[in-house]
Amino acid sequence: MGFKGKICVAFLLLVATFLASTSSGSTDPNQEMVICKKTCEQIIGTDQDDKPRCTKSCEKYHKEKGKWERDQPETGTTSQPEQGRSNDNNPYVFDHFAAQLETERGNAQFLQKFTEIFKGIEEYRAGVLQVEPQTFIQPNHWDAYALNYVSNGYGRVTMIEGNSRKSFNVKRGDLFLVPVGITVYLVNTDDNERLVLAKILRSVSVPGELEFFSAGRGFFNAFSPEVLEAAFEVERQSIRRMFGQQKVEQWAFRKATPEQISSLTGEDEGWLWPFGDRKDKDRHINIYKKEPSVANENGILHEVNSKDFPALGDINVAFSYYNITQGSMAGPFYNTKATLVLMVSNGVAQFEMACPHLSEQASSSGEIHPRYKKVSSKLRRGMVVVIPPGHPVVIEAFGEEGLEMVGFGLNSDENEWFPLAGRDNVMSQWEDVALELTFGFPAKEVQKVIQNQHKKLFFKAPVRRDRAFA
Repeated sequence: MGFKGKICVAFLLLVATFLASTSSGSTDPNQEMVICKKTCEQIIGTDQDDKPRCTKSCEKYHKEKGKWERDQPETGTTSQPEQGRSNDNNPYVFDHFAAQLETERGNAQFLQKFTEIFKGIEEYRAGVLQVEPQTFIQPNHWDAYALNYVSNGYGRVTMIEGNSRKSFNVKRGDLFLVPVGITVYLVNTDDNERLVLAKILRSVSVPGELEFFSAGRGFFNAFSPEVLEAAFEVERQSIRRMFGQQKVEQWAFRKATPEQISSLTGEDEGWLWPFGDRKDKDRHINIYKKEPSVANENGILHEVNSKDFPALGDINVAFSYYNITQGSMAGPFYNTKATLVLMVSNGVAQFEMACPHLSEQASSSGEIHPRYKKVSSKLRRGMVVVIPPGHPVVIEAFGEEGLEMVGFGLNSDENEWFPLAGRDNVMSQWEDVALELTFGFPAKEVQKVIQNQHKKLFFKAPVRRDRAFA
């Protein structure tokens, strides 16, 4: 390379160094551009062709940086949160689940414990269980109630309670509850599809702490050999062979042969025990057997509560499933008592929520005036957003396809949700005088606005230039 080429490269490296240093600060983008071009004027002096090349580098950097900043989630979510954790600046959004148990045949992942801002739901944890085809999960129990929604695949679930056993097949749309302390095992019966369960667990010992007890070659290893010899009344050699030291991960998920799967599957069984049918509430239901709560061309809402599925009363959770058409949205609406945990199972979402922030200083009359901040973020598949009671929210199908979200309403006893726009919105029930005093306009003028939309809950979303979201 000639002297002139070396000088050119050196100048461009200086510009690159400048760009790197300014990108880490909080300099105004337009100011960065001006400084960068001035730098070009100062360091370039050997060849007139180098000057436009340097300026072009500034413009390219400015363009690419602007694009990168526009692609970041809103409301302070530019940094990548730890797995399983919410973002410090947006505690309502959880970016990833953290793996608690992970093998080649399957994994169990959970969110962090809900923080102090979510009062009243400290006992709950959200999670996902993924099981590869033809895989068996060995018998286990938890110190928590576990509500499971089958978002994909097929399987067979067996629960053991005392001297009784109940088995049933599950598929997409099924909801089933495993009571606290009950031994359960399941198998993915499909040859090709992964079995995926969205879960909400409610702990019964330490709030938010989950303890997994795996039988077989699991917790028995904690006992001394002589104790197991006495308990099972067998020789130590048999104890070592049967309960030999193995990592739980190696045995939690096991490959099953077609013959073994065939033996485990069949028709649904009621509670089988020596004294006839067990009198107990049913533990599973399919959400599609009930008519949708709301349905139009913009979306469908399926809901299941303790009246439809009495077992939900044990965990105080209601279930909802949102299927929002591409280019549509749900809301604004709010829940009266339940904290809504929404998991994105398919598609891309944009959520906006009104969050109250009380002013620190009271007025001269001693009153405190609430202020409301927009909390928003883009949500990908696998992300979770938590909506506290009373907070108005909008969920928008933001990508190139429809949006599917699984919702768990925590502390759902006597909860109701109210639409704030469209048919049956709460303002349509207000008296004329209340409308006039609230908005400062004649009631008929207000009604033209709040009663113009005739659909319920699901509407056509606004047109956005940046709708694509990778």
